[in-house]
Order: sequence, then C-alpha cells, then structure tokens
Amino acid sequence: MGSFSIWHWLIVLLIVVMVFGTKKLKNIGSDLGGAVKGFKDGIKEGGQTPADSAAAPAGQVSQDTRTDKNTIDVEAKHKS
Repeated sequence: MGSFSIWHWLIVLLIVVMVFGTKKLKNIGSDLGGAVKGFKDGIKEGGQTPADSAAAPAGQVSQDTRTDKNTIDVEAKHKS
C-alpha cells in the first residue's frame, strides 16, 4: 500500500482525458490561469501607498474604465 508508480498516474491521466476531453481540460486550465492573474492584480491594487489612496475623495468609489461583459453594475441605496 505504498505510493503509486508512474504507470498508475499515466492510467489515471488517460482516464481523466477520456472522461473530460482535451477541450474541457484546456478551458479549465485557462479559467484557472485567469483567476490566478485576477487574484495577483487584486493583490497589487490592495497594496497601494497612502498617497495613492488619498487621491480619491473619501466616501466615493472610483470608476474603473475597464469593462467586462460578465460584470453586473448595481447601485446600493441606503435605508432612511
């Protein structure tokens, strides 16, 4: 009951490719890569210096000029 050999892993890989297909695995890989890139960009934006954050007025949200067809724009309203 030790670790698997290389032949076991190759058979598992072959079964995964047969079940999902190469196109589906390629899409999963590109989605994962996009998610990692988005995460890294978010980390970079979160590490702004205080001088950068002081440029935007307090209480206002800056407008992002990038558009994404999957983004839904909503407006939050406060209860009075």
